[in-house]
Amino acid sequence: MEFFNREKEIARLREIRSFSTSSAQFTVITGRRRIGKTQLALIANEDTPMLYFFVARKAESFLCQDFLQEITEKLGIPILGEIQSFGKLFEYLMILSRQQSFTLFIDEFQEFYRVAPYVYSDIQHYWDLHSAKSKINLIVCGSVYSLMHKIFENKKEPLFGRMTAYMTVKPFEVSVLKDMLGRYHPKYTAEDLLALYAFTGGVAKYVQLLMDGGAFTYQAMLSFMIREDSIFINEGKNMLIEEFGTEYAIYFTILSAIARGENTRAKIEAVVNKEIGGYLTKLEHDYGLISKTFPLLSKVETKNLRYALDDNFLIFWFRFIYKYGYMLEVGNYNGLRTIIDRDYKTFSGRILEKYFRTKIIQTQNITSIGNFWDRKGENEIDLIVVNDLEKEVQFIEVKRNVENISIDLLRIKAAYFLQVNKQINHYRITYSGLTLNDM
Repeated sequence: MEFFNREKEIARLREIRSFSTSSAQFTVITGRRRIGKTQLALIANEDTPMLYFFVARKAESFLCQDFLQEITEKLGIPILGEIQSFGKLFEYLMILSRQQSFTLFIDEFQEFYRVAPYVYSDIQHYWDLHSAKSKINLIVCGSVYSLMHKIFENKKEPLFGRMTAYMTVKPFEVSVLKDMLGRYHPKYTAEDLLALYAFTGGVAKYVQLLMDGGAFTYQAMLSFMIREDSIFINEGKNMLIEEFGTEYAIYFTILSAIARGENTRAKIEAVVNKEIGGYLTKLEHDYGLISKTFPLLSKVETKNLRYALDDNFLIFWFRFIYKYGYMLEVGNYNGLRTIIDRDYKTFSGRILEKYFRTKIIQTQNITSIGNFWDRKGENEIDLIVVNDLEKEVQFIEVKRNVENISIDLLRIKAAYFLQVNKQINHYRITYSGLTLNDM
């Protein structure tokens, strides 16, 4: 599949590279697994001298041998003798970059924790010693969110405060997904587009696998993902076990509960059967997997909150693959596809709301957007869009099918919202419905 989008990110990385001709640059790239971080960095620097170091799980001395070979091949500089310490190798490159500017890209940077955790202190030492006169364009990236967060944002860590730029690679926007699906399957339906968004969330590798596999329709995507040799079956486990360590079972239970709609702390604790405050905090702040949601315009101190799993693929994986993993253990892939097909309309209805919320954020001039519910779980409004500059508020009901839209009921719910939030009563108010036909 061709490389789509990312023009802004490529332009930014090339701008940073231009700065390195006069001063050392230290860029950190983060983003979830399979999002396309490595490909982005490689393409952004394909027209410049670049060293690519991949931190595999092997002895430090073996890594140095690989890196020395890369230096010889890419920069044409023979190195006499052996270097078995990455710190010494890094010092050599920092000194070398005084005479010539080049890019050093270190992939899976967090793996030094397993290989040789003192490497981070070595990098700090030689960066501080030589960066003032260096012309190196240093880029590091990693997929383990918690470790990358710790390395660069924990004040006690040696590399805190050393980076000069930080980039988070995000999923493709919905407009990009429409463009991609349109190129591969011009006659796609709204159902096909919703399935692509629901199953992948715009994660580059997942989209690539489906497009390259000829899975352009909802049914084809489902068949492609739920089969014996599919990488999607173990993807959630492979992605998160390293993050969670020995407590992964508790975290998986929490995420599974949220994925199927148990979105308050009380409901989640009823499933897990233990106090989970610390786990929820870590899932939100250390792992970046969930977020708190509040009724729009609610007071800061409100306890009327819900938890949401932010990653579309993980919502799908926990809702179906993890929940029904026992069926896959006996090879009943057809049975799981039947269950997903049975429950898909309910599942995708919630994803459709998220689709329109994302689309509105990306295409409209707004000041706030969210949904609303009261403490009893009544008077729920799918989307409320506020523009304080234009003094406008939109109340939107989201349904898969237009016949299920009730503007009269929406007006009743909106009246309750306006009664609670009198500060916007003088705004111009509109009511509308969004369905599959509006994607």
